Amino acid sequence: MSIVKDEALAESGRRKIRWVRDFMPALGGIEARFERERPFAGLRIAVSVHLEAKTANLGYVLQKGGAQVYLTGSNPLSTQDDVAAGLASMGVETFGIHGASAEEYEGHLVETLKCRPHLIVDDGGDLVHLLGDKCAALGEHLIGGCEETTTGILRLKAREREGILPCPMMAVNDAKAKHYYDNKYGTGQSVWDAIMHTTNLIVAGKTVVVAGYGWCGKGVAMRAKGMGADVIVTEVDPFKALDATMNGFRVMPMAEAARYGDVFVTVTGCRDVITPAHFAVMKHNALLSNAGHFDCEVDVAGLAALAVKREARRENIVGYTLPDGRVLNVIGEGRLVNLAAGNGHPAEIMDMSFAVQALALEWLVKHRAQLEKKVYQVPGEIDDEIGRVKLAAMGLAIDALTPEQEAYLSGWKA
Repeated sequence: MSIVKDEALAESGRRKIRWVRDFMPALGGIEARFERERPFAGLRIAVSVHLEAKTANLGYVLQKGGAQVYLTGSNPLSTQDDVAAGLASMGVETFGIHGASAEEYEGHLVETLKCRPHLIVDDGGDLVHLLGDKCAALGEHLIGGCEETTTGILRLKAREREGILPCPMMAVNDAKAKHYYDNKYGTGQSVWDAIMHTTNLIVAGKTVVVAGYGWCGKGVAMRAKGMGADVIVTEVDPFKALDATMNGFRVMPMAEAARYGDVFVTVTGCRDVITPAHFAVMKHNALLSNAGHFDCEVDVAGLAALAVKREARRENIVGYTLPDGRVLNVIGEGRLVNLAAGNGHPAEIMDMSFAVQALALEWLVKHRAQLEKKVYQVPGEIDDEIGRVKLAAMGLAIDALTPEQEAYLSGWKA
């Protein structure tokens, strides 16, 4: 039985789900085929992704493909209670309450796994962690799963190296349809949507420090520059730092950048990116936010230990007053800012990412007999299919290689 905050919120949630469905044509086309072919008939799928309307649509599409779907969130602050109630009313077992405690959140993950799933969709690795530990007995029927984000894939590969991966996993984040599109353009827009809406402050004229220049960092920096900010990038990878420089951004260590920033956005997937040593030199009223998966990039606990006062300044903004009177403002508790303080990626963006999830799950079912407990890349034909569908949905067309061109590119004689 679903666990949601208030079933009376269901109509508001269904309205949100209907809205995004109108702007997710690639997934809609897959849904139509799934409904005819029912590739997941008789299978149970456990999903842990940010529990909002686009994720709800994915769960609904998988259900239309014949699956019994059990869905929970991947971050308590990104769960939308009305969407959870709406999805539960549509026949998908749903477990999630906004602002759940750490214990309640893990409880929702466990409830989701109690179905003894055949397939999983993970975002950050929480389901895999439980299946490799306290919930190992619930993985007896596992065929495989998909991982949505960079942080989760890093953990999957570490488990693979140690021989403790509980099932074959698809690295969905590495698909072109995901990192070219979702990570760069989705993160770039949704992070600034959340920051601007939450703070009601201007971006133009501010100094923005972006920690990490991967695909997500590129998007965040690009959008900040486009809105008139002076952008500084911090990196640990020399080639990513060079790339940022060639794209017109200043590059320096965080110890130096901390003195200049008005707004900080961490996008690294690592821990301790902004620490007390950096808080010590920051400007009064600097804004601190995180766009990486887990809430360990900005050391909020370290900031709280330094502070003499902590107060809510606006919804989703907590100000920490330091002994010298400076106030540093943390957005969304240092959690994933575009979901903790916003609505996440636009529907058109998640259309492609969740299309990858749906087709990757289908691929796992079709190839289950050949799979080992390894991390697999999404096959190129899935990526290409989604790209073609998305172009068509946008009314765009591209050229095709002639047989002569294909021969020229694949041979050596010319």
